[in-house]
Amino acid sequence: MGSLSFSGPVLNLKQMKYLFWVLLLVCLVSCNNEEYLPLENTLLTVEVPENFPDLVYDIEANPPTQLGFELGKKLFYDGKLSSNGFISCGFCHEQNFAFTHHGHQFSHGVDDLEGTRNTPTISNMAFFNEFAWDGATSHLDLFPIIPITNEVEMGETMTGVINKLIADSEYQQQFENAFEEGGVNAENFLKALSQFMVMMISSNSKYDKFVRNEEGGELTEVEAYGLTVFQQKCATCHATDLFTDGSFRNNGLPPNPQLNDVGRAEVSGSVNDNYKFKVPSLRNVALTAPYMHDGRFGSLESVLNFYTNGVVDSETLDDSLRKDDGLGIALSDREKEGLLAFFELLTDETFINDERFSEY
Repeated sequence: MGSLSFSGPVLNLKQMKYLFWVLLLVCLVSCNNEEYLPLENTLLTVEVPENFPDLVYDIEANPPTQLGFELGKKLFYDGKLSSNGFISCGFCHEQNFAFTHHGHQFSHGVDDLEGTRNTPTISNMAFFNEFAWDGATSHLDLFPIIPITNEVEMGETMTGVINKLIADSEYQQQFENAFEEGGVNAENFLKALSQFMVMMISSNSKYDKFVRNEEGGELTEVEAYGLTVFQQKCATCHATDLFTDGSFRNNGLPPNPQLNDVGRAEVSGSVNDNYKFKVPSLRNVALTAPYMHDGRFGSLESVLNFYTNGVVDSETLDDSLRKDDGLGIALSDREKEGLLAFFELLTDETFINDERFSEY
């Protein structure tokens, strides 16, 4: 066998130790810098279901990206957005219940305070142009400001939120990666939350499979009957496959004297809008009890009974609830049974179990 030989100079022990530390330092610097290298920020596709209307949200003005979505998701579940560091958006919007506060009549906030309205669902938000029960904002980007600054919900200020995020080095890096004009600021903060919400499309219920002629969409006799009843007696307000026309209507609910909530009139200032509230979507409605803007009904049966014999007249009562034979919607027991079966069709198991939107 031949012998190994070295043509270069032989290093002494001191030189070898020096070389070792130089190489180690180079390695550490290189590895440390890798986490600060620009990350690839892939554009996400917002897929509009074929049975849905067109998007309302301006995707071109704030195109969802993978890193923007991930940042929005982190913010959605972060208690830093509240004054006590505990109440996040996800605290009141729970995925298992179609992002509502199941079982709570009113939204719960900081210091265990209660609001005056039931927590609405967050899904298909990109298809609407007015938000909250009274339409307090007409842009999705501005919607989070309402609960954040509400003193009995998150009880914080936008300045307070942004300052907390600026002080967090991890958030600083995520904002830089998510936006070309990076930096932690209110505009990017709100855009990130919108990117998360824009992707939250619920469109894979049994009803959707039925209307799209997909496997698993075969209706039972009672479900088909319920659909017919719904189309005849409910679809005026709960229109399109979003199951709301997005309007504000007085549905004849007797006002709660303790709350004195006049609804849309608080925003418009017009008495013609007294007791009008936004028509809620019925998607996943079997999961979102309690019902109505003030959460007064604990079951869908109670809701149907109200429309049958509980509607109260007033100057702003919606015309669709004025009939020749009285107020409300006449429903037989069989029709109620059919409607309850139909409501179950609107549950989207894919949506409520989608890991993209889950906290963990």
